[in-house]
Order: sequence, then C-alpha cells, then structure tokens
Amino acid sequence: MRESKEKVRYRKLLIGGTALLLAGCAAGPDYRAPQAGTLGVPDAYYSGANGPAPSEAELAQWWTRLGDPALSALVDAAVANNLDIVQAQARLRQARESLAQANASFLPQLSGTATGGRNYSNQDAGGRLDANGNPIGGGGSNWSSSYNARVNASWQIDLFGELARGREAARADLAASGYDLANVRITIISELVTNYVQARLAQEQLRIARETQKVQQDNYQIANWRLQAGLVSSLDEQQARAQLAQTNATVPQLEASLRGSLNRIAVLTGQAPGEATRTLETPAAIPVAATGIAAGIPADTLRQRPDVRSAERALAAATARIGVAQAQLYPALGISGNIGTTSNAFGELFKLITGGIFGNIQQLIFDGGRAASQVRSQRAATDAAFAAYKQSVLTALEDVENAMAQLTSARARKTEFTTALEASNNAAILARSQYQAGLIDFQTLLTSESTLLNARNSLASAQSDEVLAVAQLYNALGGGWQNMDTQPR
Repeated sequence: MRESKEKVRYRKLLIGGTALLLAGCAAGPDYRAPQAGTLGVPDAYYSGANGPAPSEAELAQWWTRLGDPALSALVDAAVANNLDIVQAQARLRQARESLAQANASFLPQLSGTATGGRNYSNQDAGGRLDANGNPIGGGGSNWSSSYNARVNASWQIDLFGELARGREAARADLAASGYDLANVRITIISELVTNYVQARLAQEQLRIARETQKVQQDNYQIANWRLQAGLVSSLDEQQARAQLAQTNATVPQLEASLRGSLNRIAVLTGQAPGEATRTLETPAAIPVAATGIAAGIPADTLRQRPDVRSAERALAAATARIGVAQAQLYPALGISGNIGTTSNAFGELFKLITGGIFGNIQQLIFDGGRAASQVRSQRAATDAAFAAYKQSVLTALEDVENAMAQLTSARARKTEFTTALEASNNAAILARSQYQAGLIDFQTLLTSESTLLNARNSLASAQSDEVLAVAQLYNALGGGWQNMDTQPR
C-alpha cells in the first residue's frame, strides 16, 4: 500500500512539473516586422521613373553593362581581396559562432574531474629513538594512495524563454551581419567604379590639355612672328603666352588627380599603390553608360538594399533582447547532478559509485530596481533600433531619387555639350584662320580657343557624370551582392 502511494506522489509531481513547463511562455514581445505604412514608404518614386524592377541578374553584376573588361577584372579583384570585405566576413563568422553558443545553452553542461596521488603521514613514537635514530615502540612513516573521479552536470530549464529569446537575438544578429557584409561589398564596388571613371576622366582631360597646348604653342609662335613683323603689338604675344601658361598649369593637377584615383583603386583591390595599377596608366576611353535602367517601385528597393534589411534584423534582435532582460525578473529553474567514485587503490576505483541529482529554483527578491531598469533600457534600445530602421528606409529612397535626378541631369548636359563642342570647334577653326590672315585681333582668337577648351572638358565631365550617376543608381537600388556565395537568410 505504501509503495502505491509513493508511485501516485511521483506521478503527481511529474504531471505538475510538465504542466509548469508547458505553461511557461517566452518573456517579452514577439517581433513583427513594421509595415510599409509605418515607415513612410510611398507607392511610387517622385521622379516618376517607375516600372518593372531590375532583374536579380542585372543587379548582381551591373558594372558589366558598362562594357569595360578592365573594370570588370578590377571589381573581381576587389571582391576577392578588399580588406574591408575581409573584416566584414570575419564579423559574419563571429556572429555565426554567437548563434552556435546560444544554441548550446539549451543543452546540459557536463564537466569531469579526476585526481590521483600519494599521501604521507608520520606516526608519533613518543620521542624514543634507537641507536640509529629511528623511532621505536610502533612509530614510523606511512604512504597511502587515493584516487577519485567525478562527473558534474547542470541544465537550465528555459522556463520563461530567456534562452529562446537569446537565440532569437543571435539569429537576427547573424542575418544582420550577413547583410552588413553585402552592404560593404556593394559600397566597395561602387567606390571602385567611381575611382575608375575618375581616372579615365583625368586621362581624357590630360589628352585634351596636351592637344590644346600644341594649338596654343602655335598661336604663341604666330603672335611672336606678327610682333616681329610689326603687324601687332606685344599685347598679342603676352596674351598668347599667358594662355599657354594657364593650360600648362592644369597638367600637374590632372596628373595628381589621376595618381590619386589609381592609388585608391590599388588599395580597394587589397594591394599597395604603385605597381598594382601600372596597366591602368595606359589611357583608355571613359566607359559608356548603360541605358534603359529600371528602378522598380520603392518597395522593391527596400527588398534589394542590404543596409535596410540589416537595420530590420537589428530591430528584431533588439526586440528579442527585451525578453532576455524581462526573464531576469522571473524564477529560474535548473537541474544539477553528479556522479563519482573514490578509492585508495586504482584497481578498485569503480567498485563504489556515489551520485546525486538536485533541482533548484532561484527568484530575484531585491536588486534596487536593476533588473527592471535593464528591461526599460532594452525597450529604449528597441525604440532607437526602430528609428534607425526607418531612417535607413528613408535614406534608401533618397538615394534612389537623387541618383535618378543626377542621371537625368547628366544626360541632358551631355546632349547640350555635344552641340556646344561642335559649334566651338567650328568657331575656333575659323578664328584661327582669320587671325593668321589678320582679319581679327588676338582677343577674339583667345576667346574662341578658351570656349573650345571648356566645351571639350565639359563634355568629358558630362560623360563621366552620366556613368557615375548610373553607378550611383545601381548602388542605391542595392545592386552588387545578389550573387554572393553565401547570402544571409
């Protein structure tokens, strides 16, 4: 009868404990992604350039649409070797290990110890010694052995979801780190394309400056001959000399700009400046901008932008950590146990085994409001994370709008500067022949030559601005990471 009562008691304890575990729920709020309406996302872009979203393949390698193999090779080198990307990859691995640690907290923790040694004791002989100095009357020194082994186990029961919320936060942090890596990648690609285009622009402007130098040198010689012939005053000669000197002064500045862009390209590809960009020193044309870029709608941009997705995952992690902090206010339940053995002889070490299992519950009683303050602090951190998420959304939309405006402006300016160059070139040819014939003064020729130089430089700048605006637009749309080997999920 007694045994039956004990079975009933244990059964009640088991049922009660199971019910307690099932009744436990995760502390803190469950995360739900904010809706577009709460983030201020419009249905369409203000510029009106809405339409089908660009395909993933187009976004993944948008720079190839510029048709420049040298640029594509540099991008591949930057993706493989850039040190900012290497750092972001290390942070991603770090976040992955944090998730592994959070998962491990659900499992029992086991630790084992084992010791063995010899013990010495000296038995008292009453102070009597024999002729050789040894104790007499039963005294003497004894050595004994001792061995023991023990295994300890502990297991925290996730009664109120502290561990579950911690794992939820770690998983969100891992995703955010993956998107941060993607964002670093698209930023590096965009910067590399920008510096490459600037380098080609500097080479084009150097070519224009050197061709202009030759023309202005001829003008100076003509003015000098006319001065010697007594046809003009020294004013023409000095104006020609000043014009040539001003053009000469632009060459070192353009060379420094070119070198700065090449040095930056070397660093972006993970190399030291100098020899790494030797092949780029050979002048080449400015890349031709792609046409027909689809922007999609604002909601597409939010899905494509890794910085926006990272901010959303950071918000999810901050929300989960509210539960981690709130669970500190509730009881904590744990189970611990041990098993061990002790013996004076190694061969008999496992003849006698002892052990025990214990349950413990811990409840915070008073800490001066520290735990409650941590909950409020984490709620404030979540509010800040939401504001950062909304800010990233608005910034993304701003980037797209600005890029489309820049692209429209660059294309319009390129069209006008093309016309201006044609007209300026015709005017300069006429002015040069008329000056040689003595039909116009040198000031008219000077004005004509300056207008032509400005037109040539302006058209080159407009062509590079168009390419840079394309790069800015693709960057704003979140292009350049879609083909990553390990995309964050």
